[in-house]
Amino acid sequence: MPSQTKNKLDNPVWHSLNEMHSEFALVYNDLKCYKTEFCPFGGYENNTDISKQIDEYAKLIDNFFIVGQKPEFSEKLILQKELVCLQMVIENKIDLEIKEQIVRLNDKYEGELFNLVSLVQPGYFKRKTIQLGSYYGIFKEGALIAATGERMKMNNFTEVSAIVTHPDHTGKGYAKQLVNYTVNKIFDENKVPYLHVSETNSGAINLYHKLGFETRRKISFWNFLAKPKGY
Repeated sequence: MPSQTKNKLDNPVWHSLNEMHSEFALVYNDLKCYKTEFCPFGGYENNTDISKQIDEYAKLIDNFFIVGQKPEFSEKLILQKELVCLQMVIENKIDLEIKEQIVRLNDKYEGELFNLVSLVQPGYFKRKTIQLGSYYGIFKEGALIAATGERMKMNNFTEVSAIVTHPDHTGKGYAKQLVNYTVNKIFDENKVPYLHVSETNSGAINLYHKLGFETRRKISFWNFLAKPKGY
């Protein structure tokens, strides 16, 4: 794959909203953001002052992330934190036995999936995130206890996301099997899977390395809060 194509991974929100996810985009000139009910992410082309445009997005959502280079921002916003993630890419299918029944999650599971992801990884997942790609789950006694799916999508890349297991069911290999299943489905579409994981999450990083992912770069998720009126 040409290096210029791989370089799109340096700015995944911007290129996803330019390409496969254009229908989910809110466009503020040089800033592109996901519609707030789908994903709280925005992206922009580097070295552009988007402070006024971020203010417009903040009128719709009071807690969100700008992904990539740190943007200029106005006094109307609070930079709550910089979440530094490893961006990891896998080049080949995973050869692993899948022992569990894996179910494609359709819209009727929207609430269950939202509740599970919010329990394990609060703040990143919206009720309609399920519509951004294919999501898969493992059920026990009728309850969704593990899930994985697709979030940001470009023409050549699909992000593996929402890799979660209920705290009562960890350590049983569910995440490994779901990542395997999701990754191989993405390869079947002739796309390259990638993911983002906090640089401090050593357990998850070790799992992804064992499955064949390699770290491509670090990338920052800048978490902004809109100041309350009269602040």
